[in-house]
Amino acid sequence: MSEDTINYLCARLCHVLEVAITLWKLAIGSEYRRIGHLFGVSLTTVCACVQEFCAAIQTVLVPELIEIPSAERFEEMAAYFENRWGPPQCVGAIDGSHIPIIAPTTYHSDFFNRKGWHSLILQGVVDGRGLFWNIYCHHSGNWPHKKIFFHYILKKSEQSKLDIMSLEAQHILYRTEQQKFNSKLSRARVGVEHAFGRLKGRWRCLLQKNECDMELAKVIVTTCCALHTICENHGEIYDNTWDVSAAEYNPAEAVPRCSDGRTSVRDALVQLLQDNELVF
Repeated sequence: MSEDTINYLCARLCHVLEVAITLWKLAIGSEYRRIGHLFGVSLTTVCACVQEFCAAIQTVLVPELIEIPSAERFEEMAAYFENRWGPPQCVGAIDGSHIPIIAPTTYHSDFFNRKGWHSLILQGVVDGRGLFWNIYCHHSGNWPHKKIFFHYILKKSEQSKLDIMSLEAQHILYRTEQQKFNSKLSRARVGVEHAFGRLKGRWRCLLQKNECDMELAKVIVTTCCALHTICENHGEIYDNTWDVSAAEYNPAEAVPRCSDGRTSVRDALVQLLQDNELVF
Protein backbone atom coordinates (compact mmCIF):
# COMPACT_ATOMS: atom_id res chain seq x y z
CA MET A 1 0.00 0.00 0.00
CA SER A 2 1.42 3.38 -1.00
CA GLU A 3 1.48 6.55 1.09
CA ASP A 4 -1.16 8.09 -1.21
CA THR A 5 -3.59 5.29 -0.41
CA ILE A 6 -2.86 5.58 3.31
CA ASN A 7 -3.52 9.33 3.08
CA TYR A 8 -6.82 8.53 1.38
CA LEU A 9 -7.82 6.35 4.34
CA CYS A 10 -6.80 9.05 6.80
CA ALA A 11 -8.92 11.61 4.97
CA ARG A 12 -11.96 9.33 4.81
CA LEU A 13 -11.80 7.65 8.20
CA CYS A 14 -9.53 8.40 11.15
CA HIS A 15 -6.54 10.23 12.58
CA VAL A 16 -3.23 9.22 11.05
CA LEU A 17 -2.03 7.37 14.16
CA GLU A 18 -5.14 5.17 14.25
CA VAL A 19 -4.75 4.34 10.57
CA ALA A 20 -1.02 3.60 10.92
CA ILE A 21 -1.44 1.36 13.97
CA THR A 22 -4.32 -0.61 12.44
CA LEU A 23 -2.68 -1.07 9.04
CA TRP A 24 0.45 -2.32 10.79
CA LYS A 25 -1.65 -4.80 12.74
CA LEU A 26 -3.55 -6.02 9.68
CA ALA A 27 -0.60 -6.14 7.30
CA ILE A 28 2.16 -7.39 9.59
CA GLY A 29 0.11 -9.51 11.97
CA SER A 30 2.06 -8.41 15.06
CA GLU A 31 0.77 -8.76 18.60
CA TYR A 32 -0.92 -5.78 20.24
CA ARG A 33 1.78 -5.46 22.88
CA ARG A 34 4.57 -5.39 20.29
CA ILE A 35 2.75 -2.77 18.20
CA GLY A 36 2.24 -0.64 21.30
CA HIS A 37 5.96 -0.74 22.04
CA LEU A 38 6.77 0.13 18.42
CA PHE A 39 4.48 3.16 18.30
CA GLY A 40 5.08 4.28 21.88
CA VAL A 41 1.49 3.77 23.06
CA SER A 42 -0.23 1.43 25.50
CA LEU A 43 -1.75 -1.92 24.63
CA THR A 44 -5.18 -0.43 25.41
CA THR A 45 -4.57 2.34 22.88
CA VAL A 46 -3.65 -0.17 20.19
CA CYS A 47 -6.84 -2.15 20.84
CA ALA A 48 -8.93 1.05 20.72
CA CYS A 49 -7.30 2.16 17.44
CA VAL A 50 -7.99 -1.19 15.76
CA GLN A 51 -11.61 -1.18 16.91
CA GLU A 52 -12.24 2.44 15.88
CA PHE A 53 -10.62 2.06 12.47
CA CYS A 54 -12.50 -1.14 11.67
CA ALA A 55 -15.79 0.41 12.86
CA ALA A 56 -15.17 3.38 10.57
CA ILE A 57 -14.48 1.06 7.63
CA GLN A 58 -17.73 -0.78 8.35
CA THR A 59 -19.75 2.43 8.48
CA VAL A 60 -18.15 4.49 5.72
CA LEU A 61 -16.46 2.29 3.12
CA VAL A 62 -17.96 -1.21 3.23
CA PRO A 63 -21.40 0.00 2.01
CA GLU A 64 -19.65 1.71 -0.91
CA LEU A 65 -17.24 -1.07 -1.84
CA ILE A 66 -18.97 -4.37 -1.05
CA GLU A 67 -22.61 -4.45 -2.09
CA ILE A 68 -24.92 -6.39 -4.40
CA PRO A 69 -24.72 -4.54 -7.73
CA SER A 70 -27.64 -3.08 -9.62
CA ALA A 71 -29.15 -4.89 -12.61
CA GLU A 72 -27.27 -2.57 -14.97
CA ARG A 73 -24.01 -3.24 -13.17
CA PHE A 74 -24.64 -6.98 -13.38
CA GLU A 75 -24.91 -6.68 -17.16
CA GLU A 76 -21.55 -4.90 -17.32
CA MET A 77 -19.97 -7.50 -15.05
CA ALA A 78 -21.35 -10.37 -17.14
CA ALA A 79 -19.94 -8.83 -20.32
CA TYR A 80 -16.52 -8.37 -18.73
CA PHE A 81 -16.55 -11.90 -17.33
CA GLU A 82 -17.42 -13.43 -20.70
CA ASN A 83 -14.80 -11.37 -22.57
CA ARG A 84 -12.04 -12.25 -20.13
CA TRP A 85 -12.86 -15.76 -18.95
CA GLY A 86 -15.29 -17.27 -21.48
CA PRO A 87 -18.43 -18.45 -19.63
CA PRO A 88 -21.50 -16.41 -20.63
CA GLN A 89 -23.98 -14.79 -18.23
CA CYS A 90 -21.67 -15.04 -15.24
CA VAL A 91 -21.44 -12.16 -12.79
CA GLY A 92 -19.01 -13.70 -10.35
CA ALA A 93 -17.18 -16.64 -8.86
CA ILE A 94 -17.70 -17.87 -5.32
CA ASP A 95 -15.20 -19.45 -2.97
CA GLY A 96 -14.51 -19.81 0.73
CA SER A 97 -11.54 -19.73 3.06
CA HIS A 98 -10.95 -20.63 6.70
CA ILE A 99 -9.89 -17.74 8.95
CA PRO A 100 -8.01 -18.91 12.09
CA ILE A 101 -9.43 -17.89 15.48
CA ILE A 102 -8.71 -18.60 19.13
CA ALA A 103 -10.96 -21.40 20.38
CA PRO A 104 -14.17 -19.88 21.80
CA THR A 105 -15.01 -20.58 25.42
CA THR A 106 -18.43 -21.95 24.44
CA TYR A 107 -19.30 -24.41 21.66
CA HIS A 108 -15.65 -24.51 20.69
CA SER A 109 -16.06 -27.87 18.94
CA ASP A 110 -18.39 -26.22 16.41
CA PHE A 111 -15.48 -24.11 15.20
CA PHE A 112 -13.02 -26.99 14.87
CA ASN A 113 -12.58 -27.54 11.14
CA ARG A 114 -11.54 -30.58 9.14
CA LYS A 115 -7.98 -29.21 8.91
CA GLY A 116 -7.53 -29.54 12.65
CA TRP A 117 -7.86 -25.98 13.97
CA HIS A 118 -10.56 -23.50 14.97
CA SER A 119 -11.83 -21.09 12.35
CA LEU A 120 -14.53 -18.92 10.88
CA ILE A 121 -15.41 -19.39 7.22
CA LEU A 122 -15.13 -16.39 4.93
CA GLN A 123 -17.25 -16.90 1.83
CA GLY A 124 -16.96 -14.32 -0.91
CA VAL A 125 -18.19 -13.61 -4.40
CA VAL A 126 -15.83 -11.73 -6.73
CA ASP A 127 -16.33 -10.21 -10.15
CA GLY A 128 -14.14 -10.81 -13.17
CA ARG A 129 -11.55 -8.37 -11.85
CA GLY A 130 -11.22 -10.22 -8.55
CA LEU A 131 -13.09 -7.60 -6.47
CA PHE A 132 -15.45 -8.76 -3.72
CA TRP A 133 -19.08 -7.71 -4.17
CA ASN A 134 -20.50 -10.03 -1.53
CA ILE A 135 -18.91 -11.50 1.60
CA TYR A 136 -20.19 -13.52 4.54
CA CYS A 137 -18.18 -14.45 7.63
CA HIS A 138 -20.52 -15.65 10.35
CA HIS A 139 -20.41 -19.45 10.23
CA SER A 140 -18.14 -21.72 12.21
CA GLY A 141 -15.36 -23.71 10.62
CA ASN A 142 -17.15 -27.05 10.58
CA TRP A 143 -19.87 -25.83 8.17
CA PRO A 144 -19.56 -27.19 4.59
CA HIS A 145 -19.00 -24.43 2.04
CA LYS A 146 -21.93 -25.52 -0.14
CA LYS A 147 -24.26 -25.43 2.84
CA ILE A 148 -23.25 -21.83 3.55
CA PHE A 149 -23.79 -20.98 -0.11
CA PHE A 150 -27.36 -22.23 -0.16
CA HIS A 151 -28.07 -20.83 3.31
CA TYR A 152 -26.96 -17.29 2.60
CA ILE A 153 -26.07 -16.40 -0.99
CA LEU A 154 -29.20 -17.86 -2.57
CA LYS A 155 -31.34 -16.38 0.18
CA LYS A 156 -29.86 -12.98 -0.57
CA SER A 157 -30.47 -13.39 -4.28
CA GLU A 158 -34.14 -14.22 -3.65
CA GLN A 159 -34.54 -11.21 -1.39
CA SER A 160 -33.01 -8.88 -3.96
CA LYS A 161 -34.86 -10.50 -6.89
CA LEU A 162 -31.56 -11.11 -8.65
CA ASP A 163 -30.38 -14.28 -10.38
CA ILE A 164 -26.84 -14.79 -9.07
CA MET A 165 -24.93 -17.38 -11.09
CA SER A 166 -22.31 -19.33 -9.18
CA LEU A 167 -19.35 -20.72 -11.09
CA GLU A 168 -18.84 -23.27 -8.33
CA ALA A 169 -22.39 -24.60 -8.71
CA GLN A 170 -22.05 -24.75 -12.50
CA HIS A 171 -18.75 -26.56 -12.16
CA ILE A 172 -20.46 -29.31 -10.14
CA LEU A 173 -23.48 -29.40 -12.47
CA TYR A 174 -21.50 -29.85 -15.69
CA ARG A 175 -18.52 -31.85 -14.45
CA THR A 176 -19.49 -35.14 -16.10
CA GLU A 177 -21.70 -33.83 -18.89
CA GLN A 178 -19.70 -31.10 -20.58
CA GLN A 179 -15.98 -31.47 -20.04
CA LYS A 180 -15.04 -28.65 -22.41
CA PHE A 181 -17.39 -26.23 -20.67
CA ASN A 182 -16.16 -27.46 -17.31
CA SER A 183 -12.60 -26.62 -18.38
CA LYS A 184 -13.64 -23.03 -19.08
CA LEU A 185 -15.31 -22.79 -15.69
CA SER A 186 -12.20 -24.08 -13.96
CA ARG A 187 -10.09 -21.48 -15.77
CA ALA A 188 -12.56 -18.75 -14.81
CA ARG A 189 -12.36 -19.74 -11.13
CA VAL A 190 -8.70 -18.79 -11.09
CA GLY A 191 -9.85 -15.21 -10.52
CA VAL A 192 -11.53 -15.94 -7.20
CA GLU A 193 -8.63 -18.08 -6.04
CA HIS A 194 -6.23 -15.26 -6.82
CA ALA A 195 -8.49 -12.79 -4.99
CA PHE A 196 -8.34 -14.83 -1.77
CA GLY A 197 -4.59 -15.29 -2.21
CA ARG A 198 -4.00 -11.56 -2.64
CA LEU A 199 -6.32 -10.80 0.27
CA LYS A 200 -4.28 -12.96 2.65
CA GLY A 201 -0.96 -12.00 1.08
CA ARG A 202 -1.55 -8.32 1.81
CA TRP A 203 -3.36 -8.67 5.14
CA ARG A 204 -1.44 -11.37 6.93
CA CYS A 205 -3.42 -11.06 10.14
CA LEU A 206 -5.83 -13.41 8.34
CA LEU A 207 -3.17 -16.12 8.42
CA GLN A 208 -2.91 -16.43 12.19
CA LYS A 209 -5.12 -16.71 15.24
CA ASN A 210 -6.19 -13.19 16.10
CA GLU A 211 -5.96 -12.09 19.75
CA CYS A 212 -9.46 -10.62 19.91
CA ASP A 213 -13.01 -11.74 20.56
CA MET A 214 -15.20 -13.38 17.96
CA GLU A 215 -17.20 -10.32 16.93
CA LEU A 216 -14.12 -8.15 16.38
CA ALA A 217 -12.52 -10.98 14.40
CA LYS A 218 -15.49 -10.93 12.01
CA VAL A 219 -15.22 -7.15 11.63
CA ILE A 220 -11.48 -7.41 10.95
CA VAL A 221 -12.14 -9.90 8.15
CA THR A 222 -14.67 -7.55 6.54
CA THR A 223 -12.24 -4.66 6.94
CA CYS A 224 -9.50 -6.59 5.14
CA CYS A 225 -11.87 -7.37 2.26
CA ALA A 226 -12.66 -3.66 1.91
CA LEU A 227 -8.96 -2.77 2.04
CA HIS A 228 -8.29 -5.39 -0.65
CA THR A 229 -10.77 -3.61 -2.93
CA ILE A 230 -9.19 -0.23 -2.19
CA CYS A 231 -5.72 -1.55 -3.04
CA GLU A 232 -6.95 -3.09 -6.29
CA ASN A 233 -8.89 0.04 -7.30
CA HIS A 234 -5.87 2.24 -6.54
CA GLY A 235 -3.60 0.04 -8.64
CA GLU A 236 -1.36 -1.00 -5.76
CA ILE A 237 1.38 -3.43 -6.74
CA TYR A 238 1.08 -7.01 -5.52
CA ASP A 239 4.35 -8.90 -5.18
CA ASN A 240 4.02 -12.65 -5.71
CA THR A 241 6.63 -13.22 -2.99
CA TRP A 242 3.86 -12.32 -0.52
CA ASP A 243 2.02 -15.54 -1.39
CA VAL A 244 1.95 -18.29 1.21
CA SER A 245 1.82 -21.87 0.01
CA ALA A 246 -0.29 -24.54 1.68
CA ALA A 247 2.91 -26.23 2.87
CA GLU A 248 4.01 -23.05 4.69
CA TYR A 249 0.63 -22.31 6.22
CA ASN A 250 0.02 -23.54 9.76
CA PRO A 251 -2.25 -21.32 11.90
CA ALA A 252 -1.04 -23.09 15.02
CA GLU A 253 2.34 -21.44 14.49
CA ALA A 254 3.37 -17.81 14.07
CA VAL A 255 2.19 -16.00 10.96
CA PRO A 256 4.34 -16.93 7.94
CA ARG A 257 6.80 -14.25 6.90
CA CYS A 258 7.85 -13.38 3.39
CA SER A 259 11.25 -11.96 2.55
CA ASP A 260 10.26 -8.38 1.75
CA GLY A 261 6.48 -8.47 1.37
CA ARG A 262 5.78 -5.87 4.02
CA THR A 263 8.48 -3.38 3.09
CA SER A 264 6.21 -1.08 1.11
CA VAL A 265 3.61 -0.89 3.89
CA ARG A 266 6.24 -0.34 6.57
CA ASP A 267 8.08 2.37 4.62
CA ALA A 268 4.88 4.18 3.73
CA LEU A 269 3.71 4.20 7.34
CA VAL A 270 7.08 5.39 8.66
CA GLN A 271 7.14 8.24 6.14
CA LEU A 272 3.56 9.17 6.98
CA LEU A 273 4.32 9.34 10.71
CA GLN A 274 7.41 11.43 10.09
CA ASP A 275 5.50 13.83 7.84
CA ASN A 276 2.95 14.33 10.61
CA GLU A 277 5.72 14.74 13.24
CA LEU A 278 4.49 11.76 15.26
CA VAL A 279 6.82 9.70 17.41
CA PHE A 280 7.86 6.41 15.83
